[in-house]
Amino acid sequence: MLIKCKMCGGDLRPAENATTCECEYCGSVQTIPKLDNERRLNLYDRANHFRRNNEYDKAMGIFEQILQDDRTDAEAYWSLVLCRYGIEYVEDPATGKRIPTVNRAQFTSIFADDDYKSALEYADSVQKGIYETEAKAIDDIQKGILDISKKEKPFDVFICYKETDAEGKRTPDSVLANDLYHQLTREGFKVFFSRITLEDKLGQQYEPYIFAALNSAKVMVVLGTKPEYFNAVWVKNEWSRYLKLIKGGANKTLVPAYKDMDPYDLPEEFSHLQAQDMSKLGFMQDLIRGIKKIAGDEKPAAAQQPVAPIIMDAPMKANLQSLLGRAFMALEDGEWEKADDFCEQALNQDFQNARAYIGKLMAELHVRRESDLPDQQQTFEDNGNCQKALRFADEALKAQLTGANAAIRNRREQQRLQGLFNEAMSALATAGTVEDVQAVMSRLDALTGYQDAARGLKACEEKIEAINSAAYDRANDMMRQEE
Repeated sequence: MLIKCKMCGGDLRPAENATTCECEYCGSVQTIPKLDNERRLNLYDRANHFRRNNEYDKAMGIFEQILQDDRTDAEAYWSLVLCRYGIEYVEDPATGKRIPTVNRAQFTSIFADDDYKSALEYADSVQKGIYETEAKAIDDIQKGILDISKKEKPFDVFICYKETDAEGKRTPDSVLANDLYHQLTREGFKVFFSRITLEDKLGQQYEPYIFAALNSAKVMVVLGTKPEYFNAVWVKNEWSRYLKLIKGGANKTLVPAYKDMDPYDLPEEFSHLQAQDMSKLGFMQDLIRGIKKIAGDEKPAAAQQPVAPIIMDAPMKANLQSLLGRAFMALEDGEWEKADDFCEQALNQDFQNARAYIGKLMAELHVRRESDLPDQQQTFEDNGNCQKALRFADEALKAQLTGANAAIRNRREQQRLQGLFNEAMSALATAGTVEDVQAVMSRLDALTGYQDAARGLKACEEKIEAINSAAYDRANDMMRQEE
């Protein structure tokens, strides 16, 4: 009877009545379950498949099912421990051996875990030795995670979302999360946003910071644009852990936020929560207002430390203007490095000069004229040079930059709506029944604020009239034929 290796997924061929086995693929010596029937084997294979894919809650449900049949199965108890602590076995580059990593840290030591104690109680002597060795390794890792997490300052808000799609491209959810992150940080909140918070960390080093944020954040916002994004493995890993903290009595609030999808397609676990529609006007303001109430109205707005203005004499001012003039001339000629160098020289004289930062921004984006900034494909408000320009700009210059970013967002939104409108009208062209047309009308109704939606709805009404009229004519023809 074959069973899958719980480390790498390879086929194990254990000896009859054996309780341990060595994997010929990864070389791991591991404990194995009681294999007395085909059903138990299939349950173990399914559960370990989910655990190896980090779907720990699904795996735990199956291991619990195994224990309902046999409360003395040591391996099932041990497997529950692996799921509870989110154990993933990764290959050590130096030795080639599989070593555990912890993806679900706990405050409770593994040695105090009831399932671990049960595993030891029902294990034979060989199994017990392996369990104790692995538990010691997991405990050491956990202590390291707790030590790092204790040094992290408490977070106010945790943004939970899916960063990339199946093709590795950035999701719309990531863009929405980015906007929310910057809005909240401007309000003075400390926000966990993996794209930024974890950008200088390696994958295996994420857990201490995720653990610290989950346990300290008063609010978690789970946002998404597709049902499958809400249920993605690592997204669900975060929000399910947060919900468990709430069920355990923690004073925390989880806020689901959705866009371009039916709220009834949100995870069932959110059914008792009030979800927020991100497409509604004023959503961001309402959400931030709610977070302020939960996380504390007294939260001070983030403020830049005042900087003393630089006093310049007439020659210095003239030289500064000359450098900026040459920088913007270089931009017009597409000489990006030269333009950036002139701006740097200007900043050496006046590091508070907003126009020098705009010049550096334009050189980085390869923009020749300031009037071309609103024509960029992506917003640039997160760009460091833009943020510095906004910090030191006067009101007119701030309005110019924020207006350019707003124009880009508006244009991209109209392009998105245009695409959805075109798809709906294509569906209308092939619609053959009233029900088909009504489905198109529902899609058009969702295009709030799109100017051509009304025209599309009128076309739908006309098609319904045409379909009904054709049906009426066919009925009359049949009646005449019967006469």
